Amino acid sequence: MSLADLSAAERHRRIAAGFTARVEGAKDWDAPAPVEGWTARDVVRHLVEWLPGLLSSGAGVTLPAGPGVDTDPVRTWEVHVTAVQALLDEPGGRELTNPHLGTLPLDQAIDRFYTTDVFMHTWDLARATGQDETLETEMCATLVAGMEPMDEMLRASGQYGPAVPVPAGADPQTRLIGFIGRDPQWTAPR
Repeated sequence: MSLADLSAAERHRRIAAGFTARVEGAKDWDAPAPVEGWTARDVVRHLVEWLPGLLSSGAGVTLPAGPGVDTDPVRTWEVHVTAVQALLDEPGGRELTNPHLGTLPLDQAIDRFYTTDVFMHTWDLARATGQDETLETEMCATLVAGMEPMDEMLRASGQYGPAVPVPAGADPQTRLIGFIGRDPQWTAPR
């Protein structure tokens, strides 16, 4: 079953499992990542640091914190991803309200903004740590098709750098990676 056909909870479970595999397979947390100025550790830091503030301010949800990315990125990710999955498994009719997003069911907000971010950053962590960077093709195609019409707004938000040109007829993953401002050919300096 493709990721697009899953519930928010199941989609997160599958996407997070892919990211978790890369976290567990990382050997060098200080390796450069495809995001300028970031290391592999910073990819995990980004994912465990931005969501708690959004959930706390917009839904009154406090996520438990792990030992800290600088101390133990693997354990910090495990604590974080387990807590997010628990929220999705039992959303309980909660909503998230944010001045930029409006009011959304909590599971939809997490799915749309956070789970998608985990999906895209799986490529960053895999590339930084020399692991398999393959993402599900259908999900890549869906994301890039949904993001392209919002190009100007997404760039203005500061969340994405300038798009990196890719060859005509490039596969969906290459198109997505280029669209979000990464060079699909990037490799970590050795």
